[in-house]
Amino acid sequence: MNDIATSPASYVILTSKPGQYRTEATGKLVPAEAWDYLYSGRHLATFVIAALYGEARIRVVDESGDAAVNDMPIRFLEKFPDRDAAFNALQILVGTRNSDAQLLQRVGACAS
Repeated sequence: MNDIATSPASYVILTSKPGQYRTEATGKLVPAEAWDYLYSGRHLATFVIAALYGEARIRVVDESGDAAVNDMPIRFLEKFPDRDAAFNALQILVGTRNSDAQLLQRVGACAS
């Protein structure tokens, strides 16, 4: 099998905020793992690290009542060379050095 077709070109981080909006991967963007961000015990966001295999977009779904849906090009997201680089950036983003901040991995499901 061709390594180019089976290896991701890069990784991105998708963000969803419960009750506000959620992001969904479309095209050749495959969720790899999901993390819930808790601050002082409150679930503030879900982050999905997704592998990019080619042309892709993200769908942003408004959950606040309007039910608006927007598709956005992936070019607006920061790209990381591998999963570890994406996860390190996620840890910096949420400030896991703060004892009130926690990242908890979702087991079994990658849906944001």
